[in-house]
Amino acid sequence: MEALVCRKLGDPTTPPDSSEDSSLTVSTSHPIPKLDSPTSVRVRIKSTSLNYANYLQVLGKYQEKFALPFVPGSDFSGIVESVGPDVTNFKIGDPVCSFAGVGSFAQFIVAEEKDLFGVPDGCDLVAAGALPVAYGTSHVALVHRANLKSGQVLLVLGAAGGVGLAAVQIGKVCGATVIAVARGAEKVEFLKSMGVDHVVDLSKGGVIESVKAFLRTRKLKGVDVLYDPVGGKLTKESMKLLSWGAQILVIGFASGEVPELLSWLAKGLITIYISQSYKLR
Repeated sequence: MEALVCRKLGDPTTPPDSSEDSSLTVSTSHPIPKLDSPTSVRVRIKSTSLNYANYLQVLGKYQEKFALPFVPGSDFSGIVESVGPDVTNFKIGDPVCSFAGVGSFAQFIVAEEKDLFGVPDGCDLVAAGALPVAYGTSHVALVHRANLKSGQVLLVLGAAGGVGLAAVQIGKVCGATVIAVARGAEKVEFLKSMGVDHVVDLSKGGVIESVKAFLRTRKLKGVDVLYDPVGGKLTKESMKLLSWGAQILVIGFASGEVPELLSWLAKGLITIYISQSYKLR
């Protein structure tokens, strides 16, 4: 089968096989994974998505380390191609989606039956291939961890990215007042089309002034939940917008900088939840 293989740790933005130093190579004869348990399922992959975690995997900076060579990739959708003898929920030909630690940048992947989700009729497999990681992360963070309620104020950093956009949509479904932060006119217009209550364009100014002005117009005291996949300076600025006892959902550090939050936590001003995808070391 064809697969994108990480043969050495390094820059994942370098095109595969562009030089001897390329981290990635395209293999046309990678072995098809075999069913490894009575309840395993082999899926012919239709669609897979690119997440920040995959970038970190190839760099060797992800929290989990994988023996070289390995096939990167996390969430995927596809069609069941083979099933183990004890599989009862799926049959050959069923559309499914799921996520894996690695392995989705290939034609086939093997997963346990319990880890697969059936794709309902009418749901496009391409869309289903982008659901598990981004929407799963945001749903667990907002619904299960922060217990986001109707009427609360949700501030989403990096709102035009994968997990950010998922957070925006889930926040609106929960009935929250959603403030989205992004950079550039195209992203701002896209977020407005998603029905957010206020969009901060970082290319035109800072987050503090824009959000405070919006809160005043709505007679709101502050932000109740901060959804943060960015970190760094933007997190530090956003802290000044929080209500007493606000919750911070630490999803990742796309800026490359881990902000110092311990002093705020010690004062009882905030509660922090850390996504399992990006544990603090």
